[in-house]
Amino acid sequence: MILLFTDFGIEGPYVGQMKAVLHGVAGTVPVVDLMHDAPAARPKPAAYLLASLLPLTPRDAVILAVVDPGVGGPRAPLVVRLDGRTLVGPDNGLFEPAAGRATEAEWFEITWSPANLSASFHGRDLFAPVAARLASGADIDGLAVGTAAPCIGADWPEDLPEVIYLDRFGNAMTGLRAGTVQKGKDISLKNI
Repeated sequence: MILLFTDFGIEGPYVGQMKAVLHGVAGTVPVVDLMHDAPAARPKPAAYLLASLLPLTPRDAVILAVVDPGVGGPRAPLVVRLDGRTLVGPDNGLFEPAAGRATEAEWFEITWSPANLSASFHGRDLFAPVAARLASGADIDGLAVGTAAPCIGADWPEDLPEVIYLDRFGNAMTGLRAGTVQKGKDISLKNI
């Protein structure tokens, strides 16, 4: 199973293009939309949102996560294995909070590159083919090399005390895990 986590929104061609690539490479592997309205171009709050959703996903899932305002820049492409789940996406801090909460974490830098890699859509051209291959049972060998945990986001706190997502029903989600907030304690928000 491949789960998609992006900031692409549901309008436009982007999610459809990634799904077409996934289907072309992985065929019958199910593709599930986890979220397409993660905080746009904001990897830090998106990272805490992704970390909160991972425990609800199957342990053998491949999560294709793309919130990548630095696309085409010097950030590395990654595969990260966290407690049986495989995450594919950019090295911009998007996986750091989840890795900090994981029991086991292995980091790999993607070394494979497609013949045609656009400067602005690595989600479609690089991350989707890698995720599809991994979901189809391909080994990481040949696609990536082991690496130490990246530094981007390593200095972020375990919990982020700010609103990271507002849904269309008016619910506000914070980067705080429920277990870190004392029961019966009020949380106050201020506009900065």
